[in-house]
Amino acid sequence: MASATESSEQKNLAPSLRHFAALLGGNAALALGPWLVRLSDTGPVSAGFWRMLLPLPLFALLAWREKPAVAASRKTVLVLLAAGAFFAADLASWHVGIEQTKLGNATLFGNSGSILLMLWGFIALRRAPHVREGVALAAALGGAAILLGRSLEISTATLVGDLFCLLAGVFYVFYLVPAQSARASMGQWSVLALVCASAAPMLLVIALSLGEPVLPGAAGWLPVVGLALSSQVIGQGLLVYALGEVPPLVVGLALLTQPAASALIGWLAYRETLGLADAAGALLICLALVLIRLPESRQRAAESR
Repeated sequence: MASATESSEQKNLAPSLRHFAALLGGNAALALGPWLVRLSDTGPVSAGFWRMLLPLPLFALLAWREKPAVAASRKTVLVLLAAGAFFAADLASWHVGIEQTKLGNATLFGNSGSILLMLWGFIALRRAPHVREGVALAAALGGAAILLGRSLEISTATLVGDLFCLLAGVFYVFYLVPAQSARASMGQWSVLALVCASAAPMLLVIALSLGEPVLPGAAGWLPVVGLALSSQVIGQGLLVYALGEVPPLVVGLALLTQPAASALIGWLAYRETLGLADAAGALLICLALVLIRLPESRQRAAESR
């Protein structure tokens, strides 16, 4: 007979439909990021600065209206400010990498932290993956590899950009883990407000030190505002909302939906052809999400047959 702790862990691996939908919707919005960074004519790090700064007044207002059941401790606030610094490092590295490699490479390497996040999920649970979870992990990783296999190029022309994006993926984990921990005692808007307040000044300093143009030029404010709305208000807003109820394993799996969304954006924006391999990769990722969302009762019924 399973212990109460094990049952609780298993139950948490099948989040509610509302939080699961928010997680997927947030990742779909975040997948627009590389395209909008390319469209903006500020510097790449400057685009990240505007992404953090423009939503800050809205987040601050919504955070002020929140009424958490328990006041956040000083330690939680300090850890969250540190998470914002890692998020700034993530955006700086990723946006620089986007300019120096293909969008497919940037999406794949930028989400490499999803593997670390999934491993952290099992460390937090203090157990190895069950059969269903192992199949879901294999399907998700295989689907992402197939989906972007044609665009993935490791060469001297894209190596520097690939390394920046890979580094960004590592930084992203150090943002997500403490942000998820903070959601236990803080509302989503408070988390986002503190993260933006911490990350924006750092990104501005980095942009100025690199000599980047900060203000938009001929392209205007539309790409920058679009980046702030899609990636931060909608994308991170839905993601941080889901972090309160979704374990790291599921968050890591959901991050792998971004390569699928990136392939769709490439088809719509640049008329990149989607073939049978793309469809197979997307289906594998969908299969992984269905498996991880499957309630435990159904899983045990299936395993008992």
